Amino acid sequence: MILLALALQTAVTPAITDSQDARMQRCVDLAVGDPVAAQAEASRWVLAGGGFRAQQCLGRAQTGLDRYDAAAAAFAESARGAAAAKDARAARFWAQSGNAWLAAGDAAKAKAALDTALTGGGLIGLERGEAHLDRARSLVAAGDAAAARKDIDAALADAGDDPLAWLLSATLARRTGDLPRARTDIGKALERASDDASVQLEAGNIAALSGDEAGARGGWTRAAQTGQGAVAASAKAALAQFEAGK
Repeated sequence: MILLALALQTAVTPAITDSQDARMQRCVDLAVGDPVAAQAEASRWVLAGGGFRAQQCLGRAQTGLDRYDAAAAAFAESARGAAAAKDARAARFWAQSGNAWLAAGDAAKAKAALDTALTGGGLIGLERGEAHLDRARSLVAAGDAAAARKDIDAALADAGDDPLAWLLSATLARRTGDLPRARTDIGKALERASDDASVQLEAGNIAALSGDEAGARGGWTRAAQTGQGAVAASAKAALAQFEAGK
């Protein structure tokens, strides 16, 4: 009986891990529609010793509640726990922490988390590209355009289908005076997301600097019509100069 019990214990160990991952996925899914309930579930699980999986769920719930600093801290705890368990998802969780720090407005902490995510080599393909893109955003916020350009170029190699990558590349090129590249890259962004107000706003900005009044009017008008918040306000302010000139 002792031998049988030991054999059964060995056999069910993988299932325990699988069920914990399944519980994490259920909690993450819950965070999409009901982040309050997901936060309560994750908090109970953390107290019960749920480890990095529970912290991952807590981070997702905090993100859904727009508590980005708390989400970033939870994702960092998840990453540390995953690294200690030699789980390959640690780099992904560090990248999530960096993204949350960006949303919280802390570029320095975002860069630190993303450095860790990218240094480990655990990210590949699109995930690596998105992490490079987020680190570029943190570097732009810190005023390091040269380093940001390197990260954006790396992001384009892995995440070239993401219109945001082309948008940020075009914006950085415009800000650093490289209008030929800015025009090329905003064209790539428009090919992928012509209905995005932020893309149209930047297209107008680049057209204006290129002396293309019709292009500027067109981009800004579409951004004003389809955008919200700061994007729409910027587009309307840009269009106002044409009215003032009448």
